[in-house]
Amino acid sequence: MDSKQNCHTEVHGPVAGIFLEKTGEKMTIYQAMKKRLLKPGTALALLEAQAATGGIVDPINNRKLPVADAVKEGIVGPEMKEKLLTAEKAVRGYLDPYTNQMISVYQAMQKDLVSRDYGLRLLEAQIATQCLFDPVQKSNISVESAIQKGYYEKGLLNDQMSELKVFYNPSLQENLNYHNLLEKCTVEPDTGLLLLPVCITFKGLRRGISSTELLASKIIDKETFDDLQKGKTTTQDVMLMETVKEYLNGKGSIAGIAVLSSNQRMSIYQAMKKGILMPGTALVLLEAQAATGFMIDPVENKKFTVDEAIKNKVFGPEFHAKLRSAERAVTGYKDPYSGETISLFQAMKKELIIKEHGIRLLEAQIATGGIIDPINSHRLPTEVAFKRGYFNEEINAILQQTGDDTKGFFDPNTEENLTYLQLMERCVIDPITGLCLLPLLDKSNKLNFNFIDHQTKMAFKEEKVNVVCGKYMGKTVSLWELLMSEYFDAHQRQDIIQKYREKKLNIKTIITMVLEIIEKSVKTTNVIFEGIRENVTAKQLEEADIISKEVLEDLKKGKVSVKDVIKDENVNMYLQGKDSIAGILLPDSQIMTIYEAKQKGKLMPGTALVLLEAQAATGFIIDPIGNRKFSVDDAVKAKIVGPDVCHKLRSAEKAVTGYKSPYDGKIISLFQAMQKDLIVKDHGIRLLEAQIATGGIIDPVNSHRIPVHVAYKKGYFNEEMNQILIDPSDDTKGFFDPNTLENLTYLQLMARCVRDPSTGLCLLPLKSKSSKISIDDKIRETFKTTTVTVKYGRFNGKHTTLWDLINSEYLTEAKRQEFFKLFKSRKITIEQLIVTILEIIESKEIKQQTRLNVKSLRGEVSVVDLLELEIVDEKTYNSLIEGKMTSTDVMKMDDVRNYLQGKSCVAGVILQPSNQKLSIYEAHRVGILTPGTALCLLEAQAATGFIVDPVKNQKLTVEQALREKVIGPEMHEKLLSAERAVTGYIDPYTGQKISLFQALQKDLIIKQHGIRLLEAQLATGGIIDPLKCLHLPLKVAYRKGYFDAEFYQILSDPTDDTKGFFDPKTQHNLTYMEMLSRCVKDEETGLLLLSMNDKPKTTETKATMYTNTDIKQEFEKTAVSIS
Repeated sequence: MDSKQNCHTEVHGPVAGIFLEKTGEKMTIYQAMKKRLLKPGTALALLEAQAATGGIVDPINNRKLPVADAVKEGIVGPEMKEKLLTAEKAVRGYLDPYTNQMISVYQAMQKDLVSRDYGLRLLEAQIATQCLFDPVQKSNISVESAIQKGYYEKGLLNDQMSELKVFYNPSLQENLNYHNLLEKCTVEPDTGLLLLPVCITFKGLRRGISSTELLASKIIDKETFDDLQKGKTTTQDVMLMETVKEYLNGKGSIAGIAVLSSNQRMSIYQAMKKGILMPGTALVLLEAQAATGFMIDPVENKKFTVDEAIKNKVFGPEFHAKLRSAERAVTGYKDPYSGETISLFQAMKKELIIKEHGIRLLEAQIATGGIIDPINSHRLPTEVAFKRGYFNEEINAILQQTGDDTKGFFDPNTEENLTYLQLMERCVIDPITGLCLLPLLDKSNKLNFNFIDHQTKMAFKEEKVNVVCGKYMGKTVSLWELLMSEYFDAHQRQDIIQKYREKKLNIKTIITMVLEIIEKSVKTTNVIFEGIRENVTAKQLEEADIISKEVLEDLKKGKVSVKDVIKDENVNMYLQGKDSIAGILLPDSQIMTIYEAKQKGKLMPGTALVLLEAQAATGFIIDPIGNRKFSVDDAVKAKIVGPDVCHKLRSAEKAVTGYKSPYDGKIISLFQAMQKDLIVKDHGIRLLEAQIATGGIIDPVNSHRIPVHVAYKKGYFNEEMNQILIDPSDDTKGFFDPNTLENLTYLQLMARCVRDPSTGLCLLPLKSKSSKISIDDKIRETFKTTTVTVKYGRFNGKHTTLWDLINSEYLTEAKRQEFFKLFKSRKITIEQLIVTILEIIESKEIKQQTRLNVKSLRGEVSVVDLLELEIVDEKTYNSLIEGKMTSTDVMKMDDVRNYLQGKSCVAGVILQPSNQKLSIYEAHRVGILTPGTALCLLEAQAATGFIVDPVKNQKLTVEQALREKVIGPEMHEKLLSAERAVTGYIDPYTGQKISLFQALQKDLIIKQHGIRLLEAQLATGGIIDPLKCLHLPLKVAYRKGYFDAEFYQILSDPTDDTKGFFDPKTQHNLTYMEMLSRCVKDEETGLLLLSMNDKPKTTETKATMYTNTDIKQEFEKTAVSIS
């Protein structure tokens, strides 16, 4: 990323605001968040990017303001002030705690003053807009200048980094990095500002879909489209149309298994693990899920992408690769010839997937709502699929025949092969979730009314009902849709279905009954929301400006439900608030309640008390271990807090439940109690500030939080108090950081907390007391008076002290602290310290010098890496550094070249006696090699570096080999998988790149397959390091965890199980090393070629395979007499 961007010639700055395409209105990022057009997290990230690139932007008046001024003028809210001031330091500079000098974002990252992910995000925003900042000169500088000054590191950022993808584009409904988000923006002609366009979008399978695309795809008509543009209808109304819903969400695949004998629901993978389903049956059902949209957990009723599903244990690692492959039927296949995204059908046409497999997935898509357009992320009407080249008459005819060739699924009850549609017709519907489940029949053949049969579902779907009230008011909807809506619970559904199947109710009666239930529900349902302590009505929320009048009316009419409304993050925040600081996270990752931390001496009593008071004053006392919330009295009973703090916490809790005015007995708010001197001002300010930091001031009468302008109106807040909280002094910083011993506001302290990944609760991390080494004046002076000569980097040729070096960006904070500790304990001398630091600087700087790089299997590696990996020795390394040797000289060394490029694999075939050379694929194509033998040899090539063309003496990646026709498209997918043994597998749990051996250990590849590829690597130079893309010495591979003694023993003592290659000449199974020994060396190229006879052997024994039709015809014409 940074290599491409050395400051843009045309600078537009950061994302300045939002542009509404429908109305042409522009607004600030903060306004867009308040209007619910942006998620709070995205809004904050966008504003942080503004602060880190020069100031908060007011796009309405075309001006840029410092954070403090932007807060005062209301361009951003006070709740964001602390986080934006922190981001602003990316321009102003961070104060170095060691030198008291201003340092850059990158240097602050190296000193742990900002987290790595956060720092990278700010740096990316700077590079993507107007280059990096020099905190000393207070000016923009180029990337090159920043590297020279130590403000940046070459190669730090790249487009693929997941930690940068935090910006949610509401139109596309996907997370992007800042650079990609800028590309989606439009430039306002008058001001040159970049505005993010926001349009009407619908939720697709993986990204947002515009109403224009739905019209073009004939999913909505022109009238509906015009109504959307004019605001006469909403996306929610359109999504209630069943046809639209099916094209966007699908009809649902087979989600799991229903065990009828026990009425148990289980996932497909769980059924396989319990021996209920065969592995093959389970796999094709899971592939169908992946290829039709999502993996499904039928017990929790949750949908996941394949990568999310493995993390949530919906299936195991052994299926991961196959399900990711099937998922491309949704996300699209990459055309290896053009690089474009293509559909499942197009991939089949290009032979990138096996025809039978493709037909199975296509048929599943059609059965669940339609063929998927991977570019626009939704299903298509058949005529549109034809027009876009995603389907044709030939495949349509094949699928309509439903012969044995297209019956790719298996019914475990009858043991028949079926199409997906046929199998779905045998499924039952879970009345609780509406999911489609494959029933495992019991032997009793009794009717089971705990599930709904397919025939009943279809009968109900065919009946159309005109609805006059509720969310479907004015619409014609199927009886099935109404029955599965929120107006009915599972018991009601089961009762109606049972009476229908027992012929006690007919369709006409059921329609009347359903409409009566909906009408009664709309009339009698109290529209009640759960507040902090009491229930809250919709009218209360409307009066507090939390919901609009339109939403209130929709709630009254039943057009939207309470559940629909609280999906809005802002509404939910005013009702429930954001969590306060829930507990303590100890250095050993143990979680503790605040009270327990006080009891065990981890927190001072005063610190613990103010944190518990903040909990009480913002809603509840929290148990962070059990993830439970309590009133103060209940918390005492549950022993979350002790009776010694009960009185003070009850007092703080009145900030939620209200104070009683001694003058008129009315319930008054925290601020009003302060004004009447019922509580001490400092104490009240502390609790008020905690309320604002966790979502807003609490209205104790109505039991929910309120926006600031409403708080002013109700007398729960005023301008004077707002100014005190906006610009906090030491007097108003009522909380204490036990790590830094600073007084902070609650917002500042929350910013230093971490989230518990399992509960989402906010925890205050307690750092180990011994983690920071204090530097006394004597050590500081010793380091400052010790001069060092540096040969490399920004200190080269300058007067430099050891103090400069140890505080430089070349060292991480952990390494710096380690050196201070070693020196202070006299375990290292000044001289040793200097040598070690100079080695670190030398290593970092040499890695930046391209002349000292050598070519590996993919890209280049530094000579520093070669030394660390024991591929070159110190003498060779020094000769290179000193210029006595070049990288070309090093590549001439046999051992080094073997590690970097590998030794020859089985590169091809040579025919005797003609001496004709053939590639492995060509030998397979002309019948010299069987498909299985050819595939194994090609996988070995891919897994050891390159696919080889022995005729042209070329080494090619799998993608290149396909384009050059050295391999065929039918092998493309398998060879890409084998190639990951070189480029690395992605661990689905961590997202980290791992080696072949590590993937094998995690069951991501089949053991026999992994052993075969590992053995090929060892035979051609050594185990491959996927991070550096080179072969490793065996002991280094052990050290890095890329191999172990057990596997070495397996490969050292091969049995028939580990002899994974087949010699077509002798018909023997061999190891790869044995195969290589039977090859001949091509004198022209040095490549190893498998010697074969000119006459193809495979044709001699090739048997004629009968199709099912052939067998049927042969059997029918053969008469048999039975005596």
